Amino acid sequence: MALSFFVKAGSNKEILLHFKTKNMGYPIYTVDAFTEKVFGGNPAACCPLKEFLPIETMQQLANENNLSETAFFVKRADGTYDLRWFTPEVEMDLAGHPTLATAFVIFTILGHETDTIHFHTRSGLLTVVQKGEWLEMNFPARMPVSCEVPDELIKGFNITPQAVLKSRDYFLVYRNQEEIEKLVPDYTHLNKVDTLGIIVTAKGDRSDFVSRFFVPNSAIGEDPVTGSAHATLIPYWASQLGKNQLQAIQLSKRKGHLSCEYLGERVTIAGKAVLYMKGEYFV
Repeated sequence: MALSFFVKAGSNKEILLHFKTKNMGYPIYTVDAFTEKVFGGNPAACCPLKEFLPIETMQQLANENNLSETAFFVKRADGTYDLRWFTPEVEMDLAGHPTLATAFVIFTILGHETDTIHFHTRSGLLTVVQKGEWLEMNFPARMPVSCEVPDELIKGFNITPQAVLKSRDYFLVYRNQEEIEKLVPDYTHLNKVDTLGIIVTAKGDRSDFVSRFFVPNSAIGEDPVTGSAHATLIPYWASQLGKNQLQAIQLSKRKGHLSCEYLGERVTIAGKAVLYMKGEYFV
């Protein structure tokens, strides 16, 4: 198979580079999720397939992409989709921003004909509804509960939290947004904590709540915007604030804006997305 691409060389010259490969080519899109501008939100790689590649190959591709998550999806005969998510290290059971990014690709590039997409995942059936520029995901709620607090978790931050709870991830509650902004992780301690991730959160100054998300023992470090973390953040803050409709900001350097609703056993998480890159990979 031949691969061709162009490199700009001045205002009116283009150099054609051409080479051959025996490997199969597959399309790939990089989408910035939970933002309306490129270089904001959280980038995810989205890979449509006719059938899933071997697990080890998809894991290698996610590692090669070196983004917090790569999504692989396959369309079923009934128009629904199978969806899987991989970090550079592991396959995930639930991931928000690559789901949003995948829905963006299906709606805007692949020409989905209705305003709703159904995904079959390791966490059950997930839906995404298109509402203008907003894409609204429906996820299972994960209320955090009391837990034993590892010493290394507390030592891993420069500010002591008010409370520590846990769902899938440890959930640290702080006094205000300023503390969240000033938090500095120490991975010499956090890497000793047995957890997928660590959510830190507080009431927001210009939103109902704010958060950050840290991933010990990973290439990610701090995740820019974490949709799955909001499956825990939403029920907690709905209970604390006495309201079911919430606005949230994840305070990474790239920042993410989310519109949320608590539905009891489910939550909705809505955001915008923008295409950064489209291309082809060969395996």
